Amino acid sequence: MTMLNVGRPTRPETVVETSHPSLTGGRGLLQDEALIFEMGGWDKTGVDLAPAEHDASDLGDLVRAAPIGLPGLSEPEAMRHYVRLSQKNHAIDLALYPLGSCTMKHNPRLNEKMARLAGFGDLHPLSPQSTVQGALALIDRLAHWLKTLTGMPAVAMSPKAGAHGELCGLLTIKAAHEANGQGHRRTVLVPTSAHGTNPATAAFVGYSVVEIAQTDDGRVDIADLAAKLSPDVAAIMVTNPNTCGLFERDVIEIGRLTHEAGAYFYCDGANFNAIVGRVRPGDLGVDAMHINLHKTFSTPHGGGGPGAGPVVLSAALAPFAPAPWVVSSDEGFMLVEEAEGEAAQAFGRMSAFHGQMGMFVRAYAYMLSHGSDGLRQVAEDAVLNANYIKAKLSAVMTPAFPDGPCMHEALFDDAWLEGTDVTTLDFAKAMIDEGFHPMTMYFPLVVHGAMLIEPTETESKQELDRFCHALVLLAQAAKAGDVDRFKGAPYLAPLRRLDETLAARKPRLTWKPELAGVSPAPIAAE
Repeated sequence: MTMLNVGRPTRPETVVETSHPSLTGGRGLLQDEALIFEMGGWDKTGVDLAPAEHDASDLGDLVRAAPIGLPGLSEPEAMRHYVRLSQKNHAIDLALYPLGSCTMKHNPRLNEKMARLAGFGDLHPLSPQSTVQGALALIDRLAHWLKTLTGMPAVAMSPKAGAHGELCGLLTIKAAHEANGQGHRRTVLVPTSAHGTNPATAAFVGYSVVEIAQTDDGRVDIADLAAKLSPDVAAIMVTNPNTCGLFERDVIEIGRLTHEAGAYFYCDGANFNAIVGRVRPGDLGVDAMHINLHKTFSTPHGGGGPGAGPVVLSAALAPFAPAPWVVSSDEGFMLVEEAEGEAAQAFGRMSAFHGQMGMFVRAYAYMLSHGSDGLRQVAEDAVLNANYIKAKLSAVMTPAFPDGPCMHEALFDDAWLEGTDVTTLDFAKAMIDEGFHPMTMYFPLVVHGAMLIEPTETESKQELDRFCHALVLLAQAAKAGDVDRFKGAPYLAPLRRLDETLAARKPRLTWKPELAGVSPAPIAAE
């Protein structure tokens, strides 16, 4: 019996193109959507409120003298507005999110459920410590896991993100140098391929930043490091695996040279996802390292935060860790603000309270659900997926460092686009039309036209194949001279290509009507 295809075609190559755009601006189920200030009206409200029993005379000059300036929407209108906007966004729940050096992995729903448990989700930072013993115990257990996985004896839990963790680490290093009579050390060495926050954080703390050269195979130039180490150097900041997606094979030598010069070894732990369960940074000579819980341990990333960036510390730096600390005693767990002896040398506090409880719960749930063997597999699968992508795409794109395997991310340059009149930006924008978020572009700066792809361990082979298939077809189209496909891309997104440079330099942060007949701009937007 022959089965007839009675539905619409679903394979991309069989879709019939039409020259008839929709009459309303919508595209199928993706409806056109106005800004919220262009919806509703300033003189109505979406809810019914009973007449006030009292006037506002006691507010004096604080009484509102003009309309509040917010659109009046009913609950269905407001809900539909934000759902429609969400359908226009790419998300990790939709497809692979290949941003390199960002580890955009899936956030398990189990973690979200745990973070919303009564006792965690409704905590208040000023609750009496006797009433939050479970939360303090969880922080203590999470700290134990972080110290065990890194081979470090101490951890500061309060930093709120990766850059905040960098600040914590350098302030700890600064306090240690000052306590040891080495306050004259005012220089921090940073490789050319470092994350931009590294030199920025060092400068913020008051250090001068000196770059370390990179070798042709994408790693720290040991000879250049040795030449720049001096009695003025306070620390070196190295990302390992580095931003080129490569493991620093000379990392132990880097630590030895740094320590011989009397400096401390700060490791940017943003890429810990590539080595968790496989390598302990403490065994490599690291003195301080921040851990992005939103990268390695699956807590929400970026705007889905807030973030958390605990900092593990060596024995030499542990006494200078910021307050407070979770301490266990016969009376239970408590937060200690001040301590006697060596711990009294702490440089101060990083934040008003102890940290991001919701992120701690999510990270701890992730650790418990994986176990030690599962966390090791996280690193193995992340590296396997990245090397799979590198192997699949190397036939049509040029790897920046072709010799040997990569770690958690595959890095390509734009040499393969030479002569096509297609740029890295053009190629990335065309990916949007194929349903994929672009990879990280033009970073690291040491690679011309860089395209940095990090698949993470949470992607299946089927999804990796789908992603690679799309990029291979795009690469073939670019080399075949189909320039129009790229120069105007994206064509199918809700918005066409924007002038991103102008948007960054002159952002429009308020809404004002531009057409005649539109209601006056709300006060809230002025």
